[in-house]
Amino acid sequence: MFKLIDVFWAYILIAVLILVGRVIRQRVSILKSLFIPSSVVAGVIALLLGPSAFGEIIKITVSPDSPLVNGIFPPAIVTVWKQSPSIFINIVFATLFLGQVIPGWRIIWQQASPQAAFGQALGWGQYVVGLILAIAVLTPVFNLPPIAGALIEISFEGGHGTAAGMAETFQKLGFAAASDLSLTLATVGLISGIISGTWLINWGKRKGHIQTSREVAPELGIDEDSIHTHTQEDPAIAQARKRLFRDLLIDPISLNFGFVGLAIAFGWLILQALQLIESLTWGRIDGLKLIPYVPLFPIALIGGILVQIILVRIGRSHAVSRPLMERIGGLALDVTIVTALATISLTALGQNLIPLILISVAGIVWNVCAFIFLAPRLIPFYAYERGLGDLGQSMGVTATGILLLRMVDPDNRSGAFECFAYKQLLFEPILGGGLFTAAAPPLIAKYGAIPILFMTSAILVFWLVFGIWNCKQLQKAGSMK
Repeated sequence: MFKLIDVFWAYILIAVLILVGRVIRQRVSILKSLFIPSSVVAGVIALLLGPSAFGEIIKITVSPDSPLVNGIFPPAIVTVWKQSPSIFINIVFATLFLGQVIPGWRIIWQQASPQAAFGQALGWGQYVVGLILAIAVLTPVFNLPPIAGALIEISFEGGHGTAAGMAETFQKLGFAAASDLSLTLATVGLISGIISGTWLINWGKRKGHIQTSREVAPELGIDEDSIHTHTQEDPAIAQARKRLFRDLLIDPISLNFGFVGLAIAFGWLILQALQLIESLTWGRIDGLKLIPYVPLFPIALIGGILVQIILVRIGRSHAVSRPLMERIGGLALDVTIVTALATISLTALGQNLIPLILISVAGIVWNVCAFIFLAPRLIPFYAYERGLGDLGQSMGVTATGILLLRMVDPDNRSGAFECFAYKQLLFEPILGGGLFTAAAPPLIAKYGAIPILFMTSAILVFWLVFGIWNCKQLQKAGSMK
């Protein structure tokens, strides 16, 4: 148990750790060159000073009765941190589409369908590769549950936030170690995504695959602020927002946080409705229970879309500021990452080291090979530039994809930024922390790895066939202009 004052100091410590992480990141050149976020550095620092690292050293070298066996942080603080990731990830996903200008579906489809096909192929392929690995090696050799086959997509495509948000689901399904494994895999994906992406950019330049001609300077000048995408908006909307904030006498961030809360509330209501429908229909007939394992955060994303649509329909979309939403989501994501990394069990990682290595290698090889061989066949124009964004997202977070886009095409001559942004509307609700990401572990636990492997393989084939056909159609249409 903990008190409110414990919660207060828990988040004060997070703030201090992020500042320390920022200083270390700026002074350690390898961390800066790899664009490792300060929140990841802060989380690793907290992990090393916590019960899993420093506490274990004290227990072995000093005494099991030492007051430092739990690390330098009081147990109440660590308890608050353990419960934080599954809470703050809801805020992250609720902000994804709030304040976004959603164009007509025809425009979205024309510009984003090739990247949607490639992104979907990457995500479903991660399930196929992971499930094959689980069936062939992880379950028979290392006695891991078949759920391990979903860890590549949850960690690489979903990132730290999704991995942290799935902890409760893993716990319910009897595979608690998956939480620590997925968080570590998310870190591996983040680092390997930046390294492999940088290497592919250099390789693409040598081979002549990159069509945008401007050379990227060695000092890119990219910081953590530049990885956000700001939606262009009508100046009249900005003026209306200023008048609204002045008339309401309310801090803009408070008003915007209110819409985040409304989005999460909508998501909770939808989740409750789904649970009721399940209990009255298929759950009552064959006992299939999936919705109780689905966390709130992917439904909060849908809640955010609904709030945005309602605001547009009633002519109050100017009340939401997209840059402020990005700041709210960014703060929540930092808290999620720090607290999730700080509470990793190193014991669980040590017990599953070889499976961790196998899953990491399989995920990296699939993503890089898919980019090299599939992107040119699914994306008709500027395949290298546009595909790099999806590669980065599939190995870390959306910010990694945007970072690689800025590195390969800093002037956005390929139009990759807009296509990448529109593609999220066709991608995020399903994979990368979406509905199937949340449903995959309980589906595998219920039906086994082989049926889900057949299902994900069929979906992968569909996106490949559609993507190749769509690519040819767009190339044909482009040549006729």
